Amino acid sequence: MGGPPRPPHISQGFNADPNQSVADYLTAWLAAKALVLKPTTMARYRDYVHNDLVPAFGTLKLDELGHRHIAAFVTGELATGRGKTTLYRCLATLSSALGDAFRQHRLPHNPASPPALHRPPSPERRIWTADEAVRFLQHCHQTDPDMADLFEFLIGTGMRKGEALGLHWDDVYLTERVLYVRCTLSAIDNNHLVITSPKTRASKNWVAISPRVATALQHRAQSRTHSRGDPNDRFAGLVFCRPDGRPLRPQGVLDRLRKLSNEAGVPRITVHDLRHLAATITITAGIPLTVVSKTLRHSTLSTTANVYSHLTQQAAREAVDTIDHTLTQAQKRNDRRAWLERLRPPRDHIQNLRETLHRLRSPTPPGLHPTANQPQSGRATTLRPPGLRARKRPSSHV
Repeated sequence: MGGPPRPPHISQGFNADPNQSVADYLTAWLAAKALVLKPTTMARYRDYVHNDLVPAFGTLKLDELGHRHIAAFVTGELATGRGKTTLYRCLATLSSALGDAFRQHRLPHNPASPPALHRPPSPERRIWTADEAVRFLQHCHQTDPDMADLFEFLIGTGMRKGEALGLHWDDVYLTERVLYVRCTLSAIDNNHLVITSPKTRASKNWVAISPRVATALQHRAQSRTHSRGDPNDRFAGLVFCRPDGRPLRPQGVLDRLRKLSNEAGVPRITVHDLRHLAATITITAGIPLTVVSKTLRHSTLSTTANVYSHLTQQAAREAVDTIDHTLTQAQKRNDRRAWLERLRPPRDHIQNLRETLHRLRSPTPPGLHPTANQPQSGRATTLRPPGLRARKRPSSHV
């Protein structure tokens, strides 16, 4: 009653052909991913699939692929001197593909999980100091003013290289001192330039413009051509471009940065390190990590904390040192207060002296009769403390 029965190999919504090879599956997987992935990501996946994964596992049946095959592939690649970072990215592509097969119930498990190669630690970065950055920028302004504007912009905003190269004048509001990140420029295979969406959803946001950045943008506005070009051309109206309006190639910007760095006598870094420089300056200046994370437009606060853990550790040490200093100062104030209290006489000392003087000076209270030892005269008798003898009056006889 529910219609004709479906073939058993598609009853679960996937191709359960037991003879399907790894090459066939990866080819179909790439075709499906082309509909949702950015061109740059697709180019990287395609390279790993065709150059590494299909030659290594393509003849195997998908159901036969196991963790031992992947581990043997890793061992062989490392033995030939393959870089761990590149190999890790290749295995991440395989894990993504097999993970989709597992989620679609095509495989009972993902044979690439857990990974046969752990993520290599990130290399220690050499970030410029503020003095080195100023020396570099001064040299750029003297030798290459156009590139100086770009590097001022990258350091002053902390934007990614592709976001800066893909910035259009329509997204810049100098009067309001703000700009909007709507796209990024990328190079596929270091050759074909494309305009795509930003890296993450959080990346597509506004960025504040500082006075130094505003000066660089104003210089770019004065030197740009008045022709707006073809409105259908996505490269028309770029802020940072060649004199003829064509976009700058990311590799060309990196080559120029290295050349100018050597001339200025500062350490050699990458263009992305300028983003790290902006974060380092703000974090070490005491700007809260939440503000830094929003400025860099990271997806989560943990991303900022992980990337700049060496700086957050320094901030954590400064925080506990502040607690120690505050408590130590409070303890010193309390110790000094206690010391002054010990030097000060008791609070009732003055009052006791006043009461004693009052008793010595006051007359005999009414109803108090003189004792036998006191003179029987009608004169008032002054009370004296015990043991205090009366002074003898001089004789009135000559």
